[in-house]
Amino acid sequence: MPSPSNAGRPPARPHPGSPTTPVWADVPARTSRRGDFWITGDRVEKDGAQYQAGPMYVAWEAPVDVTQALPIVLVHGGTLQGTEWGDTPDGRPGWAQRFVEAGHAVFVVDRPGHGRSPYHPDILGPTSPPFSYERGRAVYFPERGGETQWPFDPSDADAFDAFIAAYGPMPADLAHAQSLDADRLARLLDRIGPAIVVTHSASGPDGWLLVDRRPDLVRAIVTVEPMGPAFGHTPGIGTLTWGLTAAPMRFDPPRATPDEVRTAAAETLRIPSLTGLPVALVTGETSVFATFAPSIIGFLEHAGARVDHLHMPAHGIHGNGHGMIYEKNSDDVLAVVLAWLEGLRTR
Repeated sequence: MPSPSNAGRPPARPHPGSPTTPVWADVPARTSRRGDFWITGDRVEKDGAQYQAGPMYVAWEAPVDVTQALPIVLVHGGTLQGTEWGDTPDGRPGWAQRFVEAGHAVFVVDRPGHGRSPYHPDILGPTSPPFSYERGRAVYFPERGGETQWPFDPSDADAFDAFIAAYGPMPADLAHAQSLDADRLARLLDRIGPAIVVTHSASGPDGWLLVDRRPDLVRAIVTVEPMGPAFGHTPGIGTLTWGLTAAPMRFDPPRATPDEVRTAAAETLRIPSLTGLPVALVTGETSVFATFAPSIIGFLEHAGARVDHLHMPAHGIHGNGHGMIYEKNSDDVLAVVLAWLEGLRTR
């Protein structure tokens, strides 16, 4: 095992939780209802014994008085976990708490094989490559510049360590992983009822697959910087062989293979479950993921969805990259999303 290196690191800085700065000292008390539960996985047999494959951990919180009829389901990005919706790297409340403050019941999942949802390669198959510090820099603050909203100095080694700590393995078989995600999310909606689904990055395809399974229970999708473009490849994660997903979608007329989807005329790729579905596709000014938006929007519109592109510069919000849900102006970004949701209620 390689030994850790502290070469070139600045001196450790005080941080919340030290004897001089209790982690709770500056956090306002709040009153809410909260809990957690499991969406169980399937029993599988191996070498004469039974195991559970792909359970999904769910943490929930609701205000004492829920004022919004539809709950929010927050689905984290690739190799991450539900904590990415929690407090931001600079210690502010994240989107999970902000949605609660806006009156919603909120359900935060750890996708199967991520975070608190157990992973074992003998049960779920080989893992993807580990997520490196270099990959984190390339995704969140690339050298080409323009990112001004990142919540800590990229040269702050302690802060970077804390950020990368959340990243873990994910199944190497992207199609299988997306199918597991969508199946477990469908069971979650069976339990909680109709909901608004919010995805980020590599969980973007989960939203499309979920609505294909439960079109009557997904009332809207907010997809923040989703994985793309159509038929695109993401290093270390996989390829969207079915257009916007690695797992099959149900087209009309049916398409039996990824090749049939890739070679079809775009305007013929209708997906009945997406017809009329309100979708907000949220992108930041500096992220390469924003360049995927036209391809994704075109695919969704041909499929039948009603798509609004919420590009932050068009709303006077600048300097954001791929991590806008926890960047310095994350509340401003969320305000645009909440306004879009309010617009749906008044249509």
